[in-house]
Amino acid sequence: MATFLYKLGRLAFRRRHFAALIWVALLTLAGVGAASAPAAGNTSFSIPGTEAQKAFDLLEQRFPGMSADGATARVVFRAPKGEKMTDAVNKATVEKTVKELGSGSEVVSVADPYTGHAVSENGTIAYASVKYEVSGMELEDSSKDALKDAAQDARDAGLTVEIGGDALTATPETGSSEIIGIAVAAVVLVITFGSLLAAGFPLLTAIIGVGIGVSAITALAGALDLGSTTSTLASMIGLAVGIDYALFIVSRYRAELAEGREREDAAGRAVGTAGSAVVFAGLTVVIALVGLSVVNIPMLTKMGIAAAGTVAIAVLIALTMIPALLGYAGRRIKPAGQKSRLLGGGRTPKKPGRPNMGTRWAGFVVRRPVAVLLLGVLGLGAAAIPAASLELGLPDDGSQPASTTQRRAYDLLSEGFGPGFNGPLMIVVDAKDSADPKAAFAEVGDEIKGLKDVVTVTPATPNKAGDTATITVVPDSKPSSTTTEDLVHAIRDKGADIARETGSQVLVTGSTAMNIDVSQKLNDALLPYLALVVGLAFLLLIVVFRSILVPLKAALGFLLSVMAALGAVVAVFQWGWLSGLMNVEETGPVMSMMPIFMVGVVFGLAMDYEVFLVTRMREAHVHGEKPSQAVVTGFKHGARVVTAAAVIMMAVFSGFIGSSESMVKMIGFGLAIAVFFDAFLVRMAIVPAVLALLGKRAWWLPKWLDRALPNVDVEGEGLRAHADPEEEKELVRA
Repeated sequence: MATFLYKLGRLAFRRRHFAALIWVALLTLAGVGAASAPAAGNTSFSIPGTEAQKAFDLLEQRFPGMSADGATARVVFRAPKGEKMTDAVNKATVEKTVKELGSGSEVVSVADPYTGHAVSENGTIAYASVKYEVSGMELEDSSKDALKDAAQDARDAGLTVEIGGDALTATPETGSSEIIGIAVAAVVLVITFGSLLAAGFPLLTAIIGVGIGVSAITALAGALDLGSTTSTLASMIGLAVGIDYALFIVSRYRAELAEGREREDAAGRAVGTAGSAVVFAGLTVVIALVGLSVVNIPMLTKMGIAAAGTVAIAVLIALTMIPALLGYAGRRIKPAGQKSRLLGGGRTPKKPGRPNMGTRWAGFVVRRPVAVLLLGVLGLGAAAIPAASLELGLPDDGSQPASTTQRRAYDLLSEGFGPGFNGPLMIVVDAKDSADPKAAFAEVGDEIKGLKDVVTVTPATPNKAGDTATITVVPDSKPSSTTTEDLVHAIRDKGADIARETGSQVLVTGSTAMNIDVSQKLNDALLPYLALVVGLAFLLLIVVFRSILVPLKAALGFLLSVMAALGAVVAVFQWGWLSGLMNVEETGPVMSMMPIFMVGVVFGLAMDYEVFLVTRMREAHVHGEKPSQAVVTGFKHGARVVTAAAVIMMAVFSGFIGSSESMVKMIGFGLAIAVFFDAFLVRMAIVPAVLALLGKRAWWLPKWLDRALPNVDVEGEGLRAHADPEEEKELVRA
């Protein structure tokens, strides 16, 4: 591995024009594809294998004109103080608005509040339901504008009007904080390298990689049914790892220059050693992201594969374009320890020969391993305590900021019709095999009326064939409550009894039931996914480190950091701690896919730091140093760079906390805090403490396994064969 990458690095350094041209051409090609691609089509959220999805599919077959997955809007009206919606003037305004809403080309139906019993008991609030033939993501801008204009006309007439539902679905905005994250990364790079030019290389290559990845996703969005969140996630992870991977190679290049190597050879050795770590670190991230497909949720699978593709691009760019840029820079890139003149280069160090901070910290940990280990584990354990109260759900209009019309419509409906009105359950009764379908429909309605937490049960609405009917059930509790979840399970239990008695099948669907099914599916998949990802990465790390205990320690450390990160997410987004600082206006259940998503992404990122830091320790140990001294040497060369990489990754992820999309905000915070816990508490404290306690046992591997494993030579031992004695003696001119 190291020998191949060494040759690749030297080739890219020599043929820099060709290497740079390839990546510029790929970026141009992806950009043209994105610009010329048709708009993304339907991005419906389907969950194969769930009862809610089965009911949706049945509705498509038995009610062909129903557009079960079409967008919906609820236009909610409130009368001025002292008036009622049944007053003649207000009624005329609503009827005019309903007529205006029904004139849209994509509108399937509009329900009049006065004929559909959609006026509250006190007469102050009413709503009109609008059904569209396409999903919210497919809805034309003209239809959304018509919806807003109709609402504004009613406002001008004196009514309070808000719009709920998914018809106003918009692409999430990340805000200016993403740019701030990149700016912080730039500052960290300048401080790390002491050179504006060297700092610019990781940023440039990361932006090119993300540009190629996101443009490719945009170009393929229509054909592969990719949502806007897919490209957001790909840019988030691609930017973070892209900067980090380039950072490690540039840092190793400067270290090789400091040892007196010729520049082309230094580039080859940087790619051969640090590049090997980049390859294996990238593989762990790719495994974690692609492994999301085992959950069998199409949207999550596509998000994982798209992000994995962007990570793969980041690895390839780091291995080829970075040495090409180093070739262009020439002597303007200084050896490690030297700064450019603009940033104070040429000055005499105040304390020459003083150990750096990484060396001093590693020395302290090696002397006090038990104390450091206990403090690290107890600290992460304390942070993980809130995770015991984790409640899962999917965001709805109730989790939107209070400033949005969707949230105000949600609150008005709760006030006028009860909290459960925002999450009605749709019951689909399949009586095709029943001897008396009408009797089956009636029995289902009667059974549901007798259950707890039920406010309203509408009469059954059969299809033309009379073999299938829909019943709407309004719970007494809000959609995200455990009481509503219990009601869904109670209806399904009753449905099993009815099926045995009448031969009809009862299915519960709707957005609330779908959210419950998604949460259950994700919970069921978490342990198999964790076993798959950790198992594959464990085998990969055995090959890299040629040790059993080091990969085991890496996996256990990851579990500590991910549990602590989940605890922090619960504290902020569910309990409301520091919610004002994070601009979290509404607390509630944590997004259902957050645990499994964090397991995948955080594991991949955690292994990045494990590989980069511990490979330096193993390299020193392989070259003859004692285990404790190898830990110190690994920190001497790697701690500064790993710290910079972690700060950069935290800055990039934190930039997404400013997103208007609650899911993106939560992911950004979760990943940022997870990187903090893993990099600074696990990899910088617990890992060296455990290695110091284990001593030589840390690098133990059964002889039979040592013979069976391939030798990937991450330490670059094979590069000694390429050493030119004359080149080894040649010092690089400043």
